[in-house]
Amino acid sequence: MTTVRLPLFPLNSVLFPGLVLPLNIFEERYRAMMRTLLKTPEEEPRRFAVVAIRDGHEVAPSSPGMPDPTAQPERGPAAGFGADPARAFHQVGCVADAATIRERPDGTFEVLATGTNRVRLLSVDASGPYLTAELEELPEEPGDEAGALAEGVLRSFRQYQKRLAGARERSLSTNADLPDEPSVVSYLVAAAMMLDTPTKQRLLQAPDTSSRLRDELKLLRAETAIIRTLPSLPASDLTRVPTSLN
Repeated sequence: MTTVRLPLFPLNSVLFPGLVLPLNIFEERYRAMMRTLLKTPEEEPRRFAVVAIRDGHEVAPSSPGMPDPTAQPERGPAAGFGADPARAFHQVGCVADAATIRERPDGTFEVLATGTNRVRLLSVDASGPYLTAELEELPEEPGDEAGALAEGVLRSFRQYQKRLAGARERSLSTNADLPDEPSVVSYLVAAAMMLDTPTKQRLLQAPDTSSRLRDELKLLRAETAIIRTLPSLPASDLTRVPTSLN
């Protein structure tokens, strides 16, 4: 079992391998994390782990609480995640490689990272200025019939796009615009579909590529059928998702 210890960045969303993650960093615990990553030698990756939050808030309260205005906000690296932060997070996450970390004059950061590989959360350490975690690297196994399943998922995904956007067939992406490697297809479709966090998390932690693709095929067919019955709902309403402040 290969393990690694990395800074931990909890989010109210799921990061998949190969997907780009833009972040606006303003909380002190995450600013401290970015200052540490900036000290990494240029030839080495600036890595941190992203996990989806099961119970808690990615942004800690910074003013007195409600309904009691005298209640003081929590402070520290585990603020908002309870006495045992590991219980607040889903157990499978994704390592992110920060290609760009730019500090603004006010001390906040703009970060552009990319998901690389899946990891399993083993333990969380809240003793420092930000959370760190011991993580087990998870291999991506292809499973059975991944290639054929990927082709079916891409066909269903184009139909899903068509229904979602109300587009004509000729305006859809061509084969040249989409990947054909099964694991890449599985992650791209998982990230692009309008799904809730628990469903995306289920796709992330699928035991192999084929299992993820089979699940996506069922989801795409179900979601496309639902959209077909809701012709009066604008596509903009279907695609609106909350924006992370961090």
